[in-house]
Amino acid sequence: MAKTRALKRRIRSVENTRKITRTMEMVATSKLKRSQDRVVAARPYAKALQEALADLLTPELLERFPLLRQPAPPAQGGPAVAALLLITSNRGLAGAFNANLIRMARTRAQELEAAGYTVKLLAVGKKGIKAFQYARRELAVARLDIGDRPTAQHAIELVEPLAAEFAAGRLASFDVVYANFRSALSTPPAMLRVLPVEAAEGRDGGKAGDGHQSAAALPPSRPAANYILAPSADRILEQLLPLYVKNQVYRALVETAASEQGARRTAMKNATDNAGEIIGILNRTYNRARQAQITQEIAEIVGGAAAQQG
Repeated sequence: MAKTRALKRRIRSVENTRKITRTMEMVATSKLKRSQDRVVAARPYAKALQEALADLLTPELLERFPLLRQPAPPAQGGPAVAALLLITSNRGLAGAFNANLIRMARTRAQELEAAGYTVKLLAVGKKGIKAFQYARRELAVARLDIGDRPTAQHAIELVEPLAAEFAAGRLASFDVVYANFRSALSTPPAMLRVLPVEAAEGRDGGKAGDGHQSAAALPPSRPAANYILAPSADRILEQLLPLYVKNQVYRALVETAASEQGARRTAMKNATDNAGEIIGILNRTYNRARQAQITQEIAEIVGGAAAQQG
């Protein structure tokens, strides 16, 4: 009797858990649609910026703009500080989503330190902040207020101080670790070099300067551009480069927000399915225990009646 009571309590407990996970799956699905819309809306603008940069950059312009300059390594007198931004979520229950991002950020920080840089750590999201605090790493910026609805203003607040430090020659680079939203089922961690803005390929496929292909690089199959630039390429790049840098950070924020909801929906769906399987196993176990108990009771009654007759 005690066994069947324990099984019934366990079944009720798992059923209550399944209700919670199913509700969380539905909430994540709803939020995923809105987050995915923001990602889709941000990509055309980012692509247009990348194309414009690829067309405007020339080798003679590379040394004229601070955001394009490639600093020398610390051993050669270059800046010894490198910034690293980790974007995670404020909440868990999203599978290995946050753990993968934190692992990549730690690996990147170790690589920079091995190269002789002092790493300036920035973290967006409670999970990343707690991970660095647990590792006793000092954080220059810790933001909990951005959540799953990032705005362009949030990106500006994060990148403007770093862009100013880079332009002043006090910062060697700025990398972002974020989740690349490919689909609701595929959200791998990724790393993006934001500063310096690396040289991009033009429409003819030739590279502007010696920088390697970056996020702004375009395939060589694009047709040649024929622009009339007014007032000049210099004046346009003065406005375009800060916009491009801010947009890179904004895009990382919105892609991570969408990836979080996709990962949470997948994790909660798996948890709901697993809870259903456990309930099925517990119900079968309960039925067998109940049948054994009934059989034992019948045997006891028959045995008692036979004893009275004999």
